Amino acid sequence: MRARRGDRIVLAGEQVGHPVRDGEIIEVRGADGAPPYVVRWSDGHEATLFPGPDAVVQPKEADGQPEGAPDSGAVQTPKTVQEWQIRVTLLEQEDDTTAQAVLLSGPAERADASGTAHRSPRDPASPRIGDEIAVARALRHLADRLLERARHDVEDATGEHDVEIRPS
Repeated sequence: MRARRGDRIVLAGEQVGHPVRDGEIIEVRGADGAPPYVVRWSDGHEATLFPGPDAVVQPKEADGQPEGAPDSGAVQTPKTVQEWQIRVTLLEQEDDTTAQAVLLSGPAERADASGTAHRSPRDPASPRIGDEIAVARALRHLADRLLERARHDVEDATGEHDVEIRPS
């Protein structure tokens, strides 16, 4: 993992139901952008961090353009301007499976959802099927939340009411 001062770091919750944390990297103490990092969390708290595998670094944008974006005189080709990642955590307990899907995007706002699956006693034991159902349900709920958030954003931006955004 490499980062620079001003980059954003997002940590997904370690367990289902735990919150997402985000903050700004205010100091890089390792060589060549390596950890540890001093982070100012969104709640104002500052701490030294050695990030684990649940951490995502989002590069700081300079002058409104993503890092490495061409200047206005260059021929522009389609490219990725941002990347959103989804982290899914599964918890299995007897015949129940719970999936927690957390969207890691910037600026970091909590966007997560859960889904569950329950195996009937008369069905054969197949954890993979329960995982697939629980994850699908969590992702569907996450998609519904994002559409609802977008609907509110459109209403706020336009002053309109009862905006409808179709899911497809």
